[in-house]
Amino acid sequence: MDRPVFHAAAALRFIVNGNAGNGEADAKREAIEAGLRDAGRTGTVHFAAPGELARVAKESAANALAEGSAVVAVGGDGTINTVAQAAHAVGCAMGVIPEGTFNYFAREHGVPAELGEALRWLLDARPEPVQISAINEQVFLVNASLGLYPKLLQDRETWKARFGRSRMVAFGAGMATLMRAQRRLTIAIELTGQVREMRTLTLFVGNNGLQLEQLGLGDAGASAGGGAGEGQMTAVILKHIGSLAMVGLMLRGALGQLGDANGIEHFVFQKLVVSPGGLLGRRKVQVAFDGEVSWMHSPLTLRVLPQPLWLLKAAGEPPV
Repeated sequence: MDRPVFHAAAALRFIVNGNAGNGEADAKREAIEAGLRDAGRTGTVHFAAPGELARVAKESAANALAEGSAVVAVGGDGTINTVAQAAHAVGCAMGVIPEGTFNYFAREHGVPAELGEALRWLLDARPEPVQISAINEQVFLVNASLGLYPKLLQDRETWKARFGRSRMVAFGAGMATLMRAQRRLTIAIELTGQVREMRTLTLFVGNNGLQLEQLGLGDAGASAGGGAGEGQMTAVILKHIGSLAMVGLMLRGALGQLGDANGIEHFVFQKLVVSPGGLLGRRKVQVAFDGEVSWMHSPLTLRVLPQPLWLLKAAGEPPV
C-alpha cells in the first residue's frame, strides 16, 4: 500500500466517541472548530453514538481517502484503536488527539496531550508510516493480551467508575487484581516452527516501544536485532508466583525494572500463534487489545502487519 495522497490544506475529519448534545462532547467540538478557525483551516466533527463508532470511522476513513484528507481520533485507546482499524483498512492518513489515561501511542509519536496543542501540532503534520500489529484480524497499536490481563482491565474500569480516571487509580486496580490472581492458563505457543506448551497467569504482547521502555523491557529485542517498532513485538509471559512476589513484580514494573525480574519470561517475534487450552485447544478465549476486552476464536495469531499505519506526525518532534 503506497503513501496516501494528502493535501495539507484539506478539511480533516474528526471522530468523537459520544453523542452530540452532551456538554463535554459539545465543548470538544467548539474547541476544535475554534482552533481550525484560528488557523484558517476547515474540518468536520463527527459524533459517534454508543455502538456506532466502527461504522462512523469506516465511512469517515473512506471519505478522507477520496478527499486526500485524514481522519482524526479524539479520545482514549479504544477510540484510537477503532479509528486506526478503519484507516489502516482503506489506507488513509490518520491523526490523534489523545484523551486516555496513559496515552502511550500518542506520546510515543510526540503528540501533545492538551487538545488545543494537539490540534495545532496536527495542522502542521504529514503522514508518516508507523508499525501496526494484529491479533487475528483485530489491529492493535499498544498491546494485546490474554489470561489475567483482560481481567485486570475490567477491574480497572470498575475502579475508574468509582474513584475517577487517574494513573494512581489504574495502579491500585492492577495491584488488587494481581493479589487475587490464582488461575493459570495453559497455552501452546508456536514460534519459528517450534511448538511449546506452558502454563502462565497471562501472556502480554507489546507493540509500543515507550510502554516497553517504561516497564524496563525496552532492550528486550536488542540481541535479536530490534524490539517493538522495528518490525518486531515483545511477548511477556507471567509465571505463577506467590502474592508477595506478585507485589514485588508490579513494583518492578512501576520502576521500569521488569526486564531482569525472575517472575517473567520475554522474547521478541514477528509472528506468534497461541492456542489457549494447550495442544487440545479451546474454541474461544477472552483477549484484550489497546484497553478493550473481547472474545476471539482460537488459535490466536499475533503478527506485525506488512503495511504501516499512515500517522500524521510533525517533522522533527521527539517522543514525549
